[in-house]
Amino acid sequence: MERTLVILKPCTVQRGLIGEIISRFEKKGLVLVGMKMTWLTDELLSEHYAHLKEKSFFQRVKDAMRTCPVIVCCWEGIDAVEAVRTLAGKTNGRNAAPGTIRGDYSMSVQENIVHASDSLETAKVELSRFFDPSELYEYTPSNIWSLYANDEI
Repeated sequence: MERTLVILKPCTVQRGLIGEIISRFEKKGLVLVGMKMTWLTDELLSEHYAHLKEKSFFQRVKDAMRTCPVIVCCWEGIDAVEAVRTLAGKTNGRNAAPGTIRGDYSMSVQENIVHASDSLETAKVELSRFFDPSELYEYTPSNIWSLYANDEI
């Protein structure tokens, strides 16, 4: 099973969409194994978005992520990174397909509801950035056999 990070951005918190977005991942069959509300620091955001440091919008992104607390989640499942990215949709909400989270709830490239890890390697780094190991849980959901074929798990 893969694990991946999802951050419910400040726009999601401010718009009261937390439950709606979490339920989209649950309905897909992903398993929530860690979640917390946190107020991100400038230092943490500088590390998290270091790949954007030379972009003109770097500070704008950091400022937007500090307008209120966020919800950080760890989701688990087979091919969880790809499943989450598919559910999230294209980064720019105006271009995201209807039925995706961004396609249904976003009109912005920045205020686009969620951050989702873009690869398994990135997910591992990001999860360790936002969670202590003791904050992530191991358990088998009681509906596991209705989520996957017996030869998939």
